Amino acid sequence: MASEFEKNSTNMYVEQSPKGLENGQVQKNVDDDGREKRTGTVLTASAHIITAVIGSGVLSLAWAMAQLGWVAGPVILFLFSFITYFTSTLLADCYRFPGPGSGKRNYSYMEVVRSHLGGFKVQLCGIAQYGNLVGITIGYTITASISMKAVVRSNCFHKEGHQASCTVSNYPYMVIFAIIQIILSQIQNFHKLSWLSILAAVMSFAYSLIGLGLSIAKVAGAGHHVKTSLTGTIVGVDVSGSQKVWRCLQSIGDIAFAYAFATILIEIQDTLRSPPAENKVMKRASLVGVFTTTLFYVLCGTIGYAAFGNNAPGNFLTGFGFYEPFWLIDFANVCIAIHLIGAYQVFCQPIYGFVEGRCSEKWPDNKFIKSQHDINIPWFGVYNLNYFRMLWRTIYVIITAIIAMIFPFFNAILGLIGAASFYPLTVYFPIEMHIAQRKIPKYSFKWIWLHILSWACLIVSLVAAVGSIEGLTQDLKTYKPFKPQDHD
Repeated sequence: MASEFEKNSTNMYVEQSPKGLENGQVQKNVDDDGREKRTGTVLTASAHIITAVIGSGVLSLAWAMAQLGWVAGPVILFLFSFITYFTSTLLADCYRFPGPGSGKRNYSYMEVVRSHLGGFKVQLCGIAQYGNLVGITIGYTITASISMKAVVRSNCFHKEGHQASCTVSNYPYMVIFAIIQIILSQIQNFHKLSWLSILAAVMSFAYSLIGLGLSIAKVAGAGHHVKTSLTGTIVGVDVSGSQKVWRCLQSIGDIAFAYAFATILIEIQDTLRSPPAENKVMKRASLVGVFTTTLFYVLCGTIGYAAFGNNAPGNFLTGFGFYEPFWLIDFANVCIAIHLIGAYQVFCQPIYGFVEGRCSEKWPDNKFIKSQHDINIPWFGVYNLNYFRMLWRTIYVIITAIIAMIFPFFNAILGLIGAASFYPLTVYFPIEMHIAQRKIPKYSFKWIWLHILSWACLIVSLVAAVGSIEGLTQDLKTYKPFKPQDHD
């Protein structure tokens, strides 16, 4: 078996990097799989995790804390952080097959599931992963349009007074966002947009820190007094009994959305240099990333709750708990929009690659799918135009924009995406692959408690999804399609 694996590895090695075999420089220039030598470290992997996780999810944490209160809110935040870290260590061990320290590399989540579990679970993983990515792109379209609209409303409130209606429609800004994404989606090699990803990460930290700073200033301000409690919103005063239940469940989904990074963990791990072993480095990076993110989330959630109390807005930078300084709020919302322009591309590129790859395999001789047309663009060089790529990517962006227009509900959408993706991608597959990899005996103590954790997380995900669906239902009762709304 060992000699057969070495033979297969060598064949792949030759095929993928023939230049690396010249002049005896194979080991210096490439890794054991024939690809260019990886250079990632604990620091770079931690940075990837932090910038991927700290995103638009942070905007809803003050609202989630208001529903759950001072006791349950922080407890659930810490609980999700522990589960996320624990299962990320299990997933890190599955990067290589059959063993965590040596063996064939896997370059994507689906490849990891195919190597360790196989069968219908690969298709199940694909549905969960790509469904999650589609949901995120829809959610980002909603969030970006709300932030663009918030800039106009902020200026209106500054000029007309805080009591002015300042009603503005989301839809023109969804169209603007979609046009930008259609243009960016035509760039075949996303590595050429690395500057946009870096800019997006900087923007993510910028608006999160602005929101945190404004919350601290509000709490420290003279005469500040808001109503908070150990259990959050009060039944009969702030909400009805049924609203309390549904909003608490939706809040759990929002927190789950804020922590999700399992869909990109394998891709991050694939950037790490070796030695040391990639799984060990990734575990340290996950610890640093999850700890930093949790600290940041607890600060934003608790201080945001202290600033707004039980009436915390769903999005604490666009719900207008803050009116002044208007220019800083404008800047924060511009940062959100810029961040989501880049983040949308990060999450939709795997979808583009998957669909285009499958179509190329199915119709290898189709000229519409395969042919490239060179177009010379001044100041940019030669662009390789592919009609299929242009049409399909444009249609995808348009469809996500239309769905966002039909369901422009920030908190309910985030909660539903978080609930739907948390269990299969963050909990179920890492646990099942760990059991298969370590050959844990059925009904042993470890097998039992891992399945108890898995089933508990399934129940949490289901009730959070029900809460988010109920929230969507309530929003739809008062929603008038394609008409401006006074609130988000």
